[in-house]
Amino acid sequence: MIAIACDHGGYQYKQMLMQHLDDRGIAYKDFGTFTPDSCDYPDYAKPVANAVAAGEYEKGILICGTGIGMSIAANKVKGIRAAVCADAFSAKATREHNDANILCMGARVISEAKALEITDIFLDTPFSQDERHIRRISKIEQL
Repeated sequence: MIAIACDHGGYQYKQMLMQHLDDRGIAYKDFGTFTPDSCDYPDYAKPVANAVAAGEYEKGILICGTGIGMSIAANKVKGIRAAVCADAFSAKATREHNDANILCMGARVISEAKALEITDIFLDTPFSQDERHIRRISKIEQL
Protein backbone atom coordinates (compact mmCIF):
# COMPACT_ATOMS: atom_id res chain seq x y z
CA MET A 1 0.00 0.00 0.00
CA ILE A 2 1.21 3.48 -0.91
CA ALA A 3 0.91 6.71 1.10
CA ILE A 4 0.52 9.74 -1.16
CA ALA A 5 0.36 13.48 -0.49
CA CYS A 6 1.07 16.85 -2.02
CA ASP A 7 0.96 20.55 -1.42
CA HIS A 8 -0.92 22.98 -3.64
CA GLY A 9 1.85 22.87 -6.25
CA GLY A 10 1.43 19.12 -6.69
CA TYR A 11 -2.35 18.86 -6.33
CA GLN A 12 -3.09 18.24 -10.03
CA TYR A 13 -0.32 15.64 -10.32
CA LYS A 14 -1.49 13.84 -7.18
CA GLN A 15 -4.98 13.53 -8.65
CA MET A 16 -3.48 12.09 -11.86
CA LEU A 17 -1.20 9.68 -9.97
CA MET A 18 -4.04 8.38 -7.81
CA GLN A 19 -6.02 7.57 -10.96
CA HIS A 20 -2.93 5.83 -12.32
CA LEU A 21 -2.58 3.79 -9.12
CA ASP A 22 -6.28 2.88 -9.38
CA ASP A 23 -5.74 1.78 -12.98
CA ARG A 24 -2.82 -0.42 -11.88
CA GLY A 25 -4.78 -1.87 -8.97
CA ILE A 26 -2.38 -0.45 -6.39
CA ALA A 27 -3.94 0.49 -3.05
CA TYR A 28 -3.11 3.86 -1.55
CA LYS A 29 -4.16 6.36 1.08
CA ASP A 30 -4.47 10.03 0.23
CA PHE A 31 -2.93 12.15 3.00
CA GLY A 32 -3.92 15.44 1.32
CA THR A 33 -3.94 18.25 0.48
CA PHE A 34 -7.51 18.00 -0.68
CA THR A 35 -7.73 21.37 -2.46
CA PRO A 36 -5.44 23.39 -4.71
CA ASP A 37 -5.40 26.23 -2.13
CA SER A 38 -2.01 27.38 -0.85
CA CYS A 39 -0.69 25.24 2.01
CA ASP A 40 2.57 24.24 3.70
CA TYR A 41 4.31 21.10 2.37
CA PRO A 42 5.72 19.94 5.75
CA ASP A 43 2.14 19.46 6.97
CA TYR A 44 1.74 16.71 4.35
CA ALA A 45 5.26 15.29 4.16
CA LYS A 46 5.43 14.51 7.88
CA PRO A 47 2.35 12.25 8.16
CA VAL A 48 3.36 10.29 5.05
CA ALA A 49 6.94 9.90 6.31
CA ASN A 50 5.74 8.84 9.77
CA ALA A 51 3.35 6.27 8.28
CA VAL A 52 6.01 4.80 5.99
CA ALA A 53 8.61 4.74 8.78
CA ALA A 54 6.11 2.96 11.05
CA GLY A 55 5.62 0.27 8.42
CA GLU A 56 1.97 1.13 7.84
CA TYR A 57 2.71 1.71 4.14
CA GLU A 58 5.27 0.06 1.89
CA LYS A 59 6.25 3.28 0.11
CA GLY A 60 5.25 6.91 -0.18
CA ILE A 61 4.87 9.47 -2.95
CA LEU A 62 5.14 13.20 -2.25
CA ILE A 63 4.61 15.96 -4.81
CA CYS A 64 5.24 19.68 -4.56
CA GLY A 65 6.48 22.29 -7.00
CA THR A 66 10.05 20.97 -7.14
CA GLY A 67 9.98 17.86 -4.92
CA ILE A 68 12.81 19.36 -2.89
CA GLY A 69 10.82 20.76 0.03
CA MET A 70 8.90 17.51 0.45
CA SER A 71 12.12 15.49 0.42
CA ILE A 72 13.80 17.71 3.01
CA ALA A 73 10.80 17.46 5.32
CA ALA A 74 10.34 13.69 4.84
CA ASN A 75 14.03 12.95 5.40
CA LYS A 76 13.78 14.46 8.90
CA VAL A 77 11.93 11.27 9.95
CA LYS A 78 14.17 8.42 11.10
CA GLY A 79 14.04 5.48 8.71
CA ILE A 80 12.99 7.52 5.70
CA ARG A 81 15.02 7.65 2.54
CA ALA A 82 13.12 10.13 0.37
CA ALA A 83 14.54 10.82 -3.07
CA VAL A 84 13.71 13.56 -5.55
CA CYS A 85 13.53 12.04 -9.00
CA ALA A 86 13.10 13.85 -12.30
CA ASP A 87 14.24 11.07 -14.65
CA ALA A 88 13.92 7.32 -15.11
CA PHE A 89 17.55 6.53 -14.30
CA SER A 90 17.36 8.24 -10.89
CA ALA A 91 14.10 6.47 -10.03
CA LYS A 92 15.60 3.07 -10.83
CA ALA A 93 18.94 3.77 -9.15
CA THR A 94 17.45 5.11 -5.94
CA ARG A 95 15.39 1.95 -5.50
CA GLU A 96 18.20 -0.45 -6.46
CA HIS A 97 21.01 1.30 -4.58
CA ASN A 98 19.40 3.36 -1.80
CA ASP A 99 16.24 1.34 -1.11
CA ALA A 100 14.44 4.70 -1.13
CA ASN A 101 11.01 4.39 0.43
CA ILE A 102 9.53 7.74 -0.58
CA LEU A 103 9.48 9.19 -4.08
CA CYS A 104 9.40 12.98 -4.31
CA MET A 105 8.61 14.77 -7.56
CA GLY A 106 8.21 18.34 -8.73
CA ALA A 107 5.09 19.17 -10.70
CA ARG A 108 6.78 22.33 -11.98
CA VAL A 109 9.85 20.36 -13.09
CA ILE A 110 8.59 17.31 -14.99
CA SER A 111 5.73 16.56 -17.35
CA GLU A 112 2.73 14.47 -16.37
CA ALA A 113 3.95 11.67 -18.66
CA LYS A 114 7.38 11.72 -16.99
CA ALA A 115 5.74 11.64 -13.53
CA LEU A 116 3.84 8.49 -14.52
CA GLU A 117 6.99 6.86 -15.91
CA ILE A 118 9.03 7.70 -12.81
CA THR A 119 6.27 6.46 -10.51
CA ASP A 120 6.04 3.12 -12.30
CA ILE A 121 9.80 2.61 -12.22
CA PHE A 122 10.01 3.57 -8.55
CA LEU A 123 7.18 1.23 -7.56
CA ASP A 124 8.32 -1.69 -9.74
CA THR A 125 12.07 -1.67 -9.05
CA PRO A 126 13.25 -3.84 -6.15
CA PHE A 127 16.20 -3.08 -3.90
CA SER A 128 19.28 -4.93 -5.21
CA GLN A 129 20.25 -6.44 -1.83
CA ASP A 130 23.94 -6.00 -2.79
CA GLU A 131 26.17 -6.02 0.27
CA ARG A 132 27.74 -2.68 -0.62
CA HIS A 133 24.33 -0.99 -0.77
CA ILE A 134 23.21 -2.59 2.49
CA ARG A 135 26.43 -1.36 4.12
CA ARG A 136 25.92 2.19 2.86
CA ILE A 137 22.28 2.32 3.95
CA SER A 138 23.33 1.09 7.38
CA LYS A 139 25.79 3.98 7.61
CA ILE A 140 23.06 6.44 6.65
CA GLU A 141 20.79 5.04 9.36
CA GLN A 142 23.53 5.63 11.94
CA LEU A 143 23.83 9.34 11.18
